[in-house]
Amino acid sequence: MTQFESRRPEIEAAGAHLAFIAAEKRHGVWRPGRFLEKHPISSVFLLDEDRAVTKAYGLHHALGTDAINIAHPATFVIARDGLVRYIYRGDNQLDRPPIDEVIGALQE
Repeated sequence: MTQFESRRPEIEAAGAHLAFIAAEKRHGVWRPGRFLEKHPISSVFLLDEDRAVTKAYGLHHALGTDAINIAHPATFVIARDGLVRYIYRGDNQLDRPPIDEVIGALQE
């Protein structure tokens, strides 16, 4: 999240808005509310507590060496017409797209 927050001027210049979705229970292990209090962001942050969004986009990671019942990290660029223009699905919990690649997709 901080990687995107630090590039907010470029993202806004491309006419885009950020939204973050976490496959996490409100009172789960990571306590997302507490995390956001300590690390505030200016974007929309949604909890996918029942994993419905995660499953709908094929991102549910039921079991792996680095994950149990969470989502593969992913980045989407969705156009105003609702079409998905860019997808990056991480192979593990540390795998993220290059930020310049995402900014490029926004600018297209």
